[in-house]
Amino acid sequence: MDPTVQPNRGEGRAATAATGINQRRSVAAGPSTFRAPFTMGNVLAANAPAAPPAPGPGPGLLSVPPGFTMPPVSGVGLAQEKPDESKEDRLPNPGTFEECHRKCKELFPVQMEGVKLIVNKGLSNHFQVNHTIALSTVGDSNYHFGVTYVGTKQLSPTEAFPVLVGDMDNSGSLNAQIIHQLTRCIRSKIAFQTQQSKFVNWQVDAEYRGQDFTGAVTLGNPDVLVGSGIVVAHYLQSITPNLALGGELVYHRRPGEEGTVMSLAGKYTAPNWIATLTLGQAGVHATYYHKANEQLQVGVEFEGSTRMQDTSVSFGYQLDLPKANLLFKGSVDSNWVVGASLEKKLPPLPLTLAMGAFLNHKKNKFQCGFGLTIG
Repeated sequence: MDPTVQPNRGEGRAATAATGINQRRSVAAGPSTFRAPFTMGNVLAANAPAAPPAPGPGPGLLSVPPGFTMPPVSGVGLAQEKPDESKEDRLPNPGTFEECHRKCKELFPVQMEGVKLIVNKGLSNHFQVNHTIALSTVGDSNYHFGVTYVGTKQLSPTEAFPVLVGDMDNSGSLNAQIIHQLTRCIRSKIAFQTQQSKFVNWQVDAEYRGQDFTGAVTLGNPDVLVGSGIVVAHYLQSITPNLALGGELVYHRRPGEEGTVMSLAGKYTAPNWIATLTLGQAGVHATYYHKANEQLQVGVEFEGSTRMQDTSVSFGYQLDLPKANLLFKGSVDSNWVVGASLEKKLPPLPLTLAMGAFLNHKKNKFQCGFGLTIG
């Protein structure tokens, strides 16, 4: 993949990316890659969409918590009115801090280069393997073997624990993660990475979802002997049924260097649009997502970096045609980088075709890719 063709989105994203939690919690997203010492990639942040909430109050973290237990009353009519009043007064869970900008980011196409073949094979209801072959004219061609195991602790039709995901390439580098639901409100995750059989990164985090708030703590690459590591704390609180406010604190330490980075975030959720703003020492990051109808969704992203003294604006859209089994994404930014991707399913065959292209007008660079997914 040619880095010169990728959109320059600025350092504004560092306000949230520097936290080390910028990825997705879907099993299909696969393991993530850790970043520089000031950033920690979210092992759940791949590009797969977040799992939908359970249809009703359930034990999963993504489901709406049940209402308060009603005190005993003597009148039948009063007992029927109390739950409705309690339901109206209850604030919703705002989700996680790292997912504030996800809805908008999912509209942008993923850059592709060369040819990629993915083969998915389900061995049982709990075990699945996949093979990925990537042929590139810019970088190195590679092969990846992935394994996914989903446990028997069923929390909802879309959630089961524990989850074990692993991916190894032809050079021996390994990415792996373990996700488990410890209690109804607490979820834990362990992720580690090796590079050519050498251990390089690992992180542990715990997330607590209350009725109207979410808190998370992440510990990355701790080394007691050297005295280095990164600690990231997130908190997001529902203020009203539509407004949620929160903050993030990142503390990093290594020999000869120590510091903290703090940022604040706000998210407003309406029936058909979401506006999010993150403001911190590294800069500002704002996104706006709008669902025009069942087929069309649009999003705008603004990023500004105080260190690089640079700003960028990006516009993306997604067009979904279920009857044609077609999904189209497009984007354009202030650096005149235009990109698009197209996914086409071919039922009844278990095949999905994908094509993508990006054009950088300033640098006169063009690259395209083609992919085929079986299974």
